Amino acid sequence: MYTKRILIGTLVGGVAMYVFGYLIFELAFGGFYARNVGSATGVLRDTPLQWAVALGSLSLAALVTLAIETRPGPLTIGKGFSTAAVVGFLLWLGVDFLRYGGTNVPNLTRALVDPVLEIVRNGAVGAIVAAVLTRTGKT
Repeated sequence: MYTKRILIGTLVGGVAMYVFGYLIFELAFGGFYARNVGSATGVLRDTPLQWAVALGSLSLAALVTLAIETRPGPLTIGKGFSTAAVVGFLLWLGVDFLRYGGTNVPNLTRALVDPVLEIVRNGAVGAIVAAVLTRTGKT
C-alpha cells in the first residue's frame, strides 16, 4: 500500500460516497426511509449535519480504498466494484441488524433493504476509486 494512493482513493471516494449517498438515500429512497423507521420518535434530525455526513463518507471511502488496495492481482474497475460492494453489504448488514436488534430506530424492512442499497453505493464508489487508482502510479 502506498500512502499517496490511499489518500487519493479516500478523497475521491469520499466525494463519490457523499454524492451517491445523497442521490440514493435522500432523493431516490428518502420516502422509503421515512416510512420505515421503528417505534422510536424524535431521533431523526430535521436537517442532517453535513460535516458529520462528509466525515462519515470519508471514513467509508478509506475502508473501501484499503479493501481495494489490499486485494491481490491487477486492479480493474470490475474488481473495485465487486470488492467495495461486498465490503459495503457486509458492513451495513452488520450495522443495520445491530441497530435493529438493540434500538427502535429502524424496522425490519429497512434493516433488510439498506444493505442491498449499499451494494449499489459502495460498488459504484469502488469502481470510481479503482478507475482513479489505475491511473495513479504505484510509486
